[in-house]
Amino acid sequence: MEKSINDLVADGRMLPLMEEFYTIQGEGYYKGTAAYFIRVGGCDVGCHWCDVKESWNAEVHPPTSVKQIVENANKYSDTIVVTGGEPLTWNMNPLTSGLKQKGMKTHIETSGAYELTGEWDWICLSPKKLKLPTEEIYQQAHELKCIVYNKSDFDFAELQASKVNRDCILYLQPEWSNREKMIPMIVDYVMKNPKWKVSLQTHKYLNIP
Repeated sequence: MEKSINDLVADGRMLPLMEEFYTIQGEGYYKGTAAYFIRVGGCDVGCHWCDVKESWNAEVHPPTSVKQIVENANKYSDTIVVTGGEPLTWNMNPLTSGLKQKGMKTHIETSGAYELTGEWDWICLSPKKLKLPTEEIYQQAHELKCIVYNKSDFDFAELQASKVNRDCILYLQPEWSNREKMIPMIVDYVMKNPKWKVSLQTHKYLNIP
Protein backbone atom coordinates (compact mmCIF):
# COMPACT_ATOMS: atom_id res chain seq x y z
CA MET A 1 0.00 0.00 0.00
CA GLU A 2 1.07 3.56 -0.58
CA LYS A 3 2.12 5.49 2.47
CA SER A 4 -0.89 7.81 2.21
CA ILE A 5 -3.24 4.84 2.36
CA ASN A 6 -1.29 3.41 5.29
CA ASP A 7 -1.75 6.70 7.11
CA LEU A 8 -5.50 6.70 6.43
CA VAL A 9 -5.79 3.13 7.74
CA ALA A 10 -3.73 4.02 10.81
CA ASP A 11 -6.09 6.95 11.48
CA GLY A 12 -9.17 4.78 11.00
CA ARG A 13 -10.36 6.78 8.01
CA MET A 14 -9.93 3.70 5.88
CA LEU A 15 -10.40 0.13 7.08
CA PRO A 16 -9.37 -3.26 5.63
CA LEU A 17 -12.89 -4.35 4.72
CA MET A 18 -13.38 -8.10 4.37
CA GLU A 19 -17.11 -8.07 3.73
CA GLU A 20 -20.35 -6.27 4.51
CA PHE A 21 -23.82 -7.76 4.35
CA TYR A 22 -27.40 -7.37 5.53
CA THR A 23 -28.71 -10.31 7.55
CA ILE A 24 -30.24 -11.37 10.87
CA GLN A 25 -28.15 -11.17 14.01
CA GLY A 26 -27.79 -14.79 15.05
CA GLU A 27 -26.19 -14.56 18.48
CA GLY A 28 -26.59 -13.04 21.92
CA TYR A 29 -29.04 -10.45 23.18
CA TYR A 30 -30.03 -9.09 19.75
CA LYS A 31 -30.52 -12.44 18.02
CA GLY A 32 -33.34 -12.28 15.52
CA THR A 33 -32.74 -8.59 14.77
CA ALA A 34 -32.16 -7.39 11.22
CA ALA A 35 -28.68 -5.89 11.11
CA TYR A 36 -25.99 -4.75 8.70
CA PHE A 37 -22.66 -6.44 9.39
CA ILE A 38 -19.31 -4.82 8.71
CA ARG A 39 -16.50 -7.38 8.93
CA VAL A 40 -13.09 -5.78 9.28
CA GLY A 41 -9.94 -7.75 8.43
CA GLY A 42 -7.02 -8.19 10.78
CA CYS A 43 -6.66 -10.36 13.89
CA ASP A 44 -3.67 -11.76 15.78
CA VAL A 45 -5.60 -13.49 18.58
CA GLY A 46 -5.46 -16.77 16.64
CA CYS A 47 -8.24 -18.99 18.01
CA HIS A 48 -7.77 -22.47 16.53
CA TRP A 49 -11.54 -22.89 16.12
CA CYS A 50 -12.15 -19.52 14.45
CA ASP A 51 -14.65 -19.90 11.59
CA VAL A 52 -13.40 -16.82 9.73
CA LYS A 53 -9.65 -17.42 9.62
CA GLU A 54 -9.65 -15.71 6.22
CA SER A 55 -10.17 -12.46 8.14
CA TRP A 56 -6.85 -12.69 10.00
CA ASN A 57 -4.52 -11.20 7.39
CA ALA A 58 -5.50 -7.55 6.96
CA GLU A 59 -3.21 -7.23 3.93
CA VAL A 60 -5.53 -9.26 1.72
CA HIS A 61 -8.57 -7.07 2.41
CA PRO A 62 -8.84 -3.81 0.47
CA PRO A 63 -8.54 -0.55 2.40
CA THR A 64 -11.98 1.03 2.07
CA SER A 65 -12.98 4.55 3.01
CA VAL A 66 -15.11 4.86 6.14
CA LYS A 67 -17.33 7.29 4.24
CA GLN A 68 -18.15 4.58 1.68
CA ILE A 69 -18.75 1.97 4.39
CA VAL A 70 -21.19 4.31 6.16
CA GLU A 71 -23.02 5.08 2.92
CA ASN A 72 -23.40 1.37 2.19
CA ALA A 73 -24.68 0.62 5.70
CA ASN A 74 -27.19 3.46 5.58
CA LYS A 75 -29.02 1.79 2.68
CA TYR A 76 -30.05 -1.23 4.71
CA SER A 77 -30.51 -0.97 8.46
CA ASP A 78 -30.26 1.27 11.50
CA THR A 79 -28.57 -1.52 13.49
CA ILE A 80 -24.93 -1.94 12.54
CA VAL A 81 -22.71 -4.74 13.84
CA VAL A 82 -18.96 -4.26 13.50
CA THR A 83 -17.05 -7.50 13.75
CA GLY A 84 -13.91 -9.17 12.44
CA GLY A 85 -11.28 -10.31 12.63
CA GLU A 86 -10.67 -8.12 15.62
CA PRO A 87 -12.15 -4.67 14.87
CA LEU A 88 -10.34 -2.96 17.75
CA THR A 89 -7.09 -3.60 15.94
CA TRP A 90 -8.07 -0.36 14.21
CA ASN A 91 -9.24 3.06 15.35
CA MET A 92 -13.04 2.82 15.33
CA ASN A 93 -13.69 6.52 16.09
CA PRO A 94 -14.15 7.68 12.48
CA LEU A 95 -16.45 4.77 11.62
CA THR A 96 -18.77 5.12 14.59
CA SER A 97 -18.81 8.90 14.24
CA GLY A 98 -20.02 8.52 10.66
CA LEU A 99 -22.60 5.91 11.58
CA LYS A 100 -23.89 8.01 14.48
CA GLN A 101 -24.26 11.06 12.23
CA LYS A 102 -26.68 8.97 10.16
CA GLY A 103 -28.64 8.00 13.28
CA MET A 104 -27.55 4.38 13.30
CA LYS A 105 -27.12 2.15 16.34
CA THR A 106 -23.59 0.86 16.69
CA HIS A 107 -22.81 -2.63 17.97
CA ILE A 108 -19.40 -4.27 18.21
CA GLU A 109 -18.31 -7.88 18.67
CA THR A 110 -14.79 -7.95 20.06
CA SER A 111 -12.30 -9.97 22.05
CA GLY A 112 -11.45 -6.74 23.86
CA ALA A 113 -7.75 -7.38 23.39
CA TYR A 114 -7.02 -3.82 22.25
CA GLU A 115 -7.89 -0.32 23.40
CA LEU A 116 -11.59 0.44 23.12
CA THR A 117 -12.17 3.09 20.48
CA GLY A 118 -15.44 4.24 18.97
CA GLU A 119 -18.86 5.14 20.36
CA TRP A 120 -20.95 2.03 20.94
CA ASP A 121 -24.58 1.42 21.81
CA TRP A 122 -23.84 -2.25 22.45
CA ILE A 123 -20.58 -4.01 23.25
CA CYS A 124 -20.44 -7.79 22.98
CA LEU A 125 -17.25 -8.90 24.71
CA SER A 126 -16.07 -12.36 23.69
CA PRO A 127 -12.77 -12.88 25.54
CA LYS A 128 -10.13 -15.31 24.34
CA LYS A 129 -7.53 -17.12 26.42
CA LEU A 130 -4.67 -16.37 24.04
CA LYS A 131 -5.01 -12.57 24.32
CA LEU A 132 -7.07 -11.35 27.25
CA PRO A 133 -9.25 -8.22 27.24
CA THR A 134 -8.06 -4.88 28.53
CA GLU A 135 -9.30 -3.99 32.01
CA GLU A 136 -11.21 -1.01 30.61
CA ILE A 137 -13.63 -2.97 28.45
CA TYR A 138 -14.85 -5.28 31.22
CA GLN A 139 -16.72 -2.41 32.86
CA GLN A 140 -18.24 -1.21 29.59
CA ALA A 141 -19.42 -4.52 28.11
CA HIS A 142 -23.16 -5.02 27.74
CA GLU A 143 -22.89 -8.73 27.15
CA LEU A 144 -20.21 -11.32 27.81
CA LYS A 145 -20.15 -14.18 25.33
CA CYS A 146 -17.87 -17.04 26.27
CA ILE A 147 -17.27 -19.76 23.69
CA VAL A 148 -17.28 -23.28 25.11
CA TYR A 149 -15.07 -25.73 23.24
CA ASN A 150 -14.21 -28.01 26.15
CA LYS A 151 -14.93 -28.40 29.86
CA SER A 152 -12.11 -26.10 30.95
CA ASP A 153 -13.87 -23.21 29.22
CA PHE A 154 -16.47 -23.11 32.01
CA ASP A 155 -13.74 -22.11 34.48
CA PHE A 156 -12.46 -19.48 32.07
CA ALA A 157 -16.01 -18.15 31.63
CA GLU A 158 -16.48 -17.78 35.39
CA LEU A 159 -13.20 -15.89 35.69
CA GLN A 160 -14.28 -13.52 32.94
CA ALA A 161 -17.72 -13.08 34.51
CA SER A 162 -16.08 -12.01 37.77
CA LYS A 163 -14.55 -9.01 35.97
CA VAL A 164 -17.51 -7.52 34.10
CA ASN A 165 -20.00 -4.99 35.47
CA ARG A 166 -23.03 -6.29 37.33
CA ASP A 167 -25.45 -5.36 34.52
CA CYS A 168 -23.55 -7.32 31.89
CA ILE A 169 -25.58 -10.21 30.45
CA LEU A 170 -23.72 -13.52 30.57
CA TYR A 171 -23.83 -16.02 27.69
CA LEU A 172 -22.29 -19.42 27.10
CA GLN A 173 -22.11 -20.42 23.45
CA PRO A 174 -20.99 -23.80 22.12
CA GLU A 175 -18.19 -23.74 19.58
CA TRP A 176 -19.91 -24.79 16.37
CA SER A 177 -17.74 -27.77 15.39
CA ASN A 178 -18.06 -29.25 18.89
CA ARG A 179 -21.68 -28.27 19.57
CA GLU A 180 -23.15 -31.79 19.76
CA LYS A 181 -20.82 -32.62 22.63
CA MET A 182 -20.94 -29.28 24.43
CA ILE A 183 -24.64 -28.31 24.22
CA PRO A 184 -25.76 -30.88 26.85
CA MET A 185 -22.97 -29.67 29.17
CA ILE A 186 -23.94 -26.04 28.65
CA VAL A 187 -27.62 -26.76 29.28
CA ASP A 188 -26.77 -28.57 32.51
CA TYR A 189 -24.37 -25.80 33.57
CA VAL A 190 -26.87 -23.00 32.96
CA MET A 191 -29.60 -24.84 34.86
CA LYS A 192 -27.22 -25.13 37.82
CA ASN A 193 -25.88 -21.58 37.37
CA PRO A 194 -28.84 -19.49 36.16
CA LYS A 195 -26.90 -16.22 36.05
CA TRP A 196 -25.79 -17.56 32.65
CA LYS A 197 -27.88 -17.82 29.46
CA VAL A 198 -27.41 -20.08 26.45
CA SER A 199 -26.41 -18.47 23.16
CA LEU A 200 -26.60 -20.44 19.92
CA GLN A 201 -25.42 -19.45 16.45
CA THR A 202 -28.97 -19.38 15.14
CA HIS A 203 -27.90 -17.90 11.80
CA LYS A 204 -26.14 -21.16 11.03
CA TYR A 205 -29.31 -23.14 11.77
CA LEU A 206 -31.19 -20.70 9.51
CA ASN A 207 -28.51 -21.09 6.82
CA ILE A 208 -27.94 -17.36 6.48
CA PRO A 209 -24.69 -15.30 6.72
